[in-house]
Amino acid sequence: MRRAFRPDALDDAVLDRILATAMRAPSAGNSQGWHFVVLTGTETAVFWDRTLPPERRSGFRWPELLAAPVLVLPFADPAAYTDRYAEPDKAATGLGAGSHAWPVPYWTVDTAMAVQLLLLAAHDEGLGALFFAVFRAEREVRTALGVPDQLELLGAVALGHPAPDEPGRSATRPRRPLESVVHRGRWRPELGGATPAP
Repeated sequence: MRRAFRPDALDDAVLDRILATAMRAPSAGNSQGWHFVVLTGTETAVFWDRTLPPERRSGFRWPELLAAPVLVLPFADPAAYTDRYAEPDKAATGLGAGSHAWPVPYWTVDTAMAVQLLLLAAHDEGLGALFFAVFRAEREVRTALGVPDQLELLGAVALGHPAPDEPGRSATRPRRPLESVVHRGRWRPELGGATPAP
């Protein structure tokens, strides 16, 4: 994850390749319930002016993040899944009854996988990328961009040519070893994590 970018514009063909790769993500019932609002160049101000207005930028730790020439806002579409699972070949599942019928919101899962592919594709193109949460002004951003209320915003992705960067505070946190993550054959509480109920 990069938090500093050069403002150089990305080639349209490169950006299209990255987005096309993201669209290859798996999805339940091949519903493909994701949408990407892509802001380039000066269009990124629509996002930044609402989520990090100029008067709040002086203390922002990563000012070069705002230089990213591309922002991608990934949205998940629950209706794409309920509509798909109401079709004859999926109707017996009962998942077409509405989002409440889904034990796991696969629109979120699948869109997150598309975002991961987007991040990997950007890396493969030699670019920097950062996925980050949208903690403020989501309503204002949606309104400015005309995004329907029923779509779920997962966050934002900044893309561009990387600039010298200061790592985030969590960058030095070590990765968990395989043995503390993988529970072979059954849950092993001694590896860490919650103990299952009897």
